[in-house]
Amino acid sequence: MPTPTRSPLKIDSAELRLIRLKLLNPFTISVGTMTEKLFPLLILKSDGLEGYGEGVMDPLPDFLEESIPSAMNLMREVLLPAVVGHSFANPEALAPLMTPWRGHQMTKATLEMAFWDLWAKSLDLPLKTALGGAGEAIPVGVSLGIGPIEQTLERVRSHVEQGYKRIKLKIMPGHDIKLLEKVRSAFPDTALSVDANTSYSLADMALLRRFDAFSLDYIEQPLAWDDIHDHATLQQRLSTPICLDESIRSVQHARHALQTDATRIVNIKAGRVGGHLESRKIHDICEAYNVPVWCGGMLEAGIGRAHNIHLSTLSNFRKPGDTSSASRYFARDIVHEKLEAKDGLMPVPSGPGIGVTLDRSFLDEVTVSTETFSR
Repeated sequence: MPTPTRSPLKIDSAELRLIRLKLLNPFTISVGTMTEKLFPLLILKSDGLEGYGEGVMDPLPDFLEESIPSAMNLMREVLLPAVVGHSFANPEALAPLMTPWRGHQMTKATLEMAFWDLWAKSLDLPLKTALGGAGEAIPVGVSLGIGPIEQTLERVRSHVEQGYKRIKLKIMPGHDIKLLEKVRSAFPDTALSVDANTSYSLADMALLRRFDAFSLDYIEQPLAWDDIHDHATLQQRLSTPICLDESIRSVQHARHALQTDATRIVNIKAGRVGGHLESRKIHDICEAYNVPVWCGGMLEAGIGRAHNIHLSTLSNFRKPGDTSSASRYFARDIVHEKLEAKDGLMPVPSGPGIGVTLDRSFLDEVTVSTETFSR
């Protein structure tokens, strides 16, 4: 859809914080365990308005090659000096500033998404409307980390009773078939998927083919983080759809995966692909191939979660996303608004932009560092 227009928006100043939030419970996947969420928070300011963006890169490059130190450096040395004091007609106008820099999609997304929020507020529009979405609520699923099987069964039961539309189980070699046998036996009709976070290879073909027996909605990212070719080979031998996550970092990656049948469902994470513009491009090409998408999560706090909810209102988000209740992860969020699902539906925050406001007093408590930028 055409992007709404207005007079150019000048960025008066910016604030870059590093935030540390404790997780209520450790979250374990195949590559490790998280006990806290450390992330950059960017605030762009213009004529009394503020736009917010939350970085999703990890402290070390264990999800993708990006890390918090590299992101903060690129932001302070290059990106923020290029935008503060300058005017931009719309989010597309930021692209020429970021295109020369290789990779760092999550850093670019932090800036781009903060500008989307600021720009939508300047238009007095909800972000969903500026993006081309619609609706008052979105269906949500839940992602359950690796843990003892009996404990996982109880967690599945609890979330099914809460009405979540899809249960996703984190798996890895040695923690897969027995888990699936137990969960599928106890919950024969529950929409179920698994996420391997790149922990298998084509050498595990015989094992992966056993997953077809469990009526899974999809197997997410079973092979290497930067692979498309081997996923296409694997998909030819499975009846269960493959869903790509880490391998899709641009619309070009999505096109290659779709053309080769390496993926039949796509997980769109705005932070992973560089922001909302690239997310829309991936959404649109998947829709053209009749391939559904859903919105993945990175244990976001309230700013990132609100962005994801608004993005998920686009028409081809046909699978429940990982935009579950913030209270599953944090005792207290950095925003005032409660982002809580009910009966498997997450309300879209109302009001201009992403529709949430910062809890400044708590934000100060959990801020590790603050840098300001002005002209």
